[in-house]
Amino acid sequence: MQGFVLGGVSSGVGKTVATLSIVQALADAGYDVQPAKAGPDFIDPSHHEAVAGRPSRTLDLWLCGEEGLRRNYHRGDGDVCVVEGVMGLYDGDASSTAMVAEALGLPVVLVVDAKAGMESVAATALGFREYADAIGRDVEVAGIVAQRAHGGRHERGIRDALPEELDYFGRIPPTPDLEIPDRHLGLEMGEEASLPIDALRDAAETLEAERLMEVATDATAPESVPASQGTDAVDARIAVASDAAFRFTYPATIERFRERADLVTFSPVAGDPVPDCDGVYLPGGYPELHAEALESSGTLTELGERASEGLPVLGECGGLMAMSQSLTTVDGERHEMAGILPADVTMHDRYQALDHVELEARDETLTADAGERVRGHEFHYSSAAVDGDAQFAFQTVRGDGIDGDHDGLTEYDSLGTYTHVHAESSAFDRFLERLSA
Repeated sequence: MQGFVLGGVSSGVGKTVATLSIVQALADAGYDVQPAKAGPDFIDPSHHEAVAGRPSRTLDLWLCGEEGLRRNYHRGDGDVCVVEGVMGLYDGDASSTAMVAEALGLPVVLVVDAKAGMESVAATALGFREYADAIGRDVEVAGIVAQRAHGGRHERGIRDALPEELDYFGRIPPTPDLEIPDRHLGLEMGEEASLPIDALRDAAETLEAERLMEVATDATAPESVPASQGTDAVDARIAVASDAAFRFTYPATIERFRERADLVTFSPVAGDPVPDCDGVYLPGGYPELHAEALESSGTLTELGERASEGLPVLGECGGLMAMSQSLTTVDGERHEMAGILPADVTMHDRYQALDHVELEARDETLTADAGERVRGHEFHYSSAAVDGDAQFAFQTVRGDGIDGDHDGLTEYDSLGTYTHVHAESSAFDRFLERLSA
């Protein structure tokens, strides 16, 4: 599948809006588009899916490794893959947009904020193209999309100023209809605040879909499937929480569960009973926005009882919060949670951790063998005060975890972490294999 990467000159330049506009432009031109996101984000991909009609692939070198990243890319389907970058093109020591583009061998279309410039837009783009050579990266900046650019003289000035080695792929007009509301953790989810289709189509008309298709190239293919990752089916049934409070799941994770086990979903917010299963996965999300419903639904109470009887429960970030004894919102309201883990969680106005993470298992646990290292990502606005007798499954090699030195609270046969992991790590395979043992 051919593709290209949308890189930004910085965070906040409007990459998501540009991505959605380009997806719409290509779709309107008759192409089947596969969206993808460089980096570990869950929110931007929800907007991709709302427009493209298919799940967005997660492409992160730290989470997936180079071969895993390529495998995940090639599991997509369509005529062309549009990869939205993370932060500025070269920003990030673990998995920058430039590193992802290089690993896939894809060209970069640079999103430049043009609201107050013409010649300077060209100078900025040329600098980003030449910087790749300066730092020894095999990255081709093929051209630009001018974000927040007017038509007429403004657009002509930008186009005419570009050197011949940089192509012009169109502009995104400045309009309030192309703004996505945000909150803590980032933008609102795609199903909550999708952009108006008319505004997207208006933006699509100022983009040059056929020229974008001409610049797309075939991505580098993976060489093999590593022997360390299990692919055989296991005799296990896994229940995955899926609702407004638990929505941060990578498509590859659900795919892995479905490939290797029997999967069923349930909604704690709606008060669904815990399904008959061998283990439960509580992904991240926004339990703090639904704390009252979770407290009163009865599902978490039942889950706590089942966990105390030996049902393995794996929770990530929001899942950890729901597994705790209590959750206190920013407004100071305290809500009882499942009571599986010896911790009380409090929400804050500012984020408490944001980083790529590496953990080392202290002993055998649900997602790792003793001494095994797991890579992931953390981004949360809550903190967890743990009881004095709390047991941690992981030492943090990189990242903050729960207390700065550890992550993975463990109680009974259950585990809760602030770290999100990807299916290309061994963690979910270990989890499934533990359930079937």
